[in-house]
Amino acid sequence: MPACLVLMIDSLDVKAQTPLFTAVSGKHLDCVVALLKAGADPNGSHYNNCSPVLTAAREGDLDVLRELLRFGAEVDVRPKVPEWASNATTCRGPLYISAVYGHLDCFKLLLLHGANPNYNCTDEKMLARIKQPKTVLEVCLRYGCGVEYIQLLIDFGADVYLPTLIIDKTTKQNEALVLLLKERVCPKTLMSQTRLAIRRYLTLANNDAAIDSLDIPLILRNYLKHNTSELM
Repeated sequence: MPACLVLMIDSLDVKAQTPLFTAVSGKHLDCVVALLKAGADPNGSHYNNCSPVLTAAREGDLDVLRELLRFGAEVDVRPKVPEWASNATTCRGPLYISAVYGHLDCFKLLLLHGANPNYNCTDEKMLARIKQPKTVLEVCLRYGCGVEYIQLLIDFGADVYLPTLIIDKTTKQNEALVLLLKERVCPKTLMSQTRLAIRRYLTLANNDAAIDSLDIPLILRNYLKHNTSELM
């Protein structure tokens, strides 16, 4: 492909938006796929405050999000903010956004592709600047996300001791909170711990193809991909 065409694929408009970002915002899946195959940067422009992945996670566009991640988009991308910023919004990534907007399928897909289940942020310097960073578990509890979100975070290795819980007689004991409290006193099963260890060991654990290439029974491959519906 001529160099001029490569440059045009990631050309910016007056808002520093790339053609891919515009296609994602408009939910044009065919255009998204075509641009990605032509070499468009799946992370969009570093001059833009938002990113294609953040946009897809907010809109709950599962198919678009899947394509972005398949082409190597950063799963823990955060909003573009000044380096001196130190409030909690600076590390609100796609996992956080998908939970707040109630997009469970996107939430799980991000975890499958390696999203950090604790702070949804891997920038240690950024976390250090925030006085009281909120974990995704805390966010899910605060916004009343369903128990499914809590279970997924637990299954993907979230530290259940990180959230600061103030519980008294007036605290509403909903199902999600009960699950978290139970997890704090009950260790994970050996199967669950093994799955976590294997996924962490595989360098491409966020890619289904890496797991599919393992010489193990199908039922175990499905378990590694958290596809428990086929284990029944």
